[in-house]
Amino acid sequence: MADMSHVRGRIGSSGPAAPWFWGAMAAVWLVSPAEARFQVCNQTFDVVNLAIGQWDYDAWETSGWWTIGPNQCADVIEDDLTSRFVYLYARDVFNKTMVSGTTEMCLDPGEFRIRGHEDCLVRGYLSAPFFEVDTRRSERWTFYIQTR
Repeated sequence: MADMSHVRGRIGSSGPAAPWFWGAMAAVWLVSPAEARFQVCNQTFDVVNLAIGQWDYDAWETSGWWTIGPNQCADVIEDDLTSRFVYLYARDVFNKTMVSGTTEMCLDPGEFRIRGHEDCLVRGYLSAPFFEVDTRRSERWTFYIQTR
């Protein structure tokens, strides 16, 4: 094994952990990808199309669609959860409802982001019964879609 003791003085380090090293490590940590904060996993044999609804600071907002293959997961909210409740509506590729609930919210057949959940039809959107997920004020949550 080569003697590396002479290299130490050339780097400018006065000890085993130079300040520049920790600064570089902090920079790498700050730019690393964010962890998923709300993830949906499809545990069925069908491809699922998913729409979500959540309170976004001053209004309800729905968005979609995420396509999730069998035994796959999708990161649908990548920021810390700001609301206790997240709402889900999912259907398979044959338009069969996979996840629904009792909270009516707006959606659109194509890719969408809709502010507000009132008067969906009047505003030119469809209305669907979203399922309420109580995240118990957690910062991260995973929801599993399972065969009924």
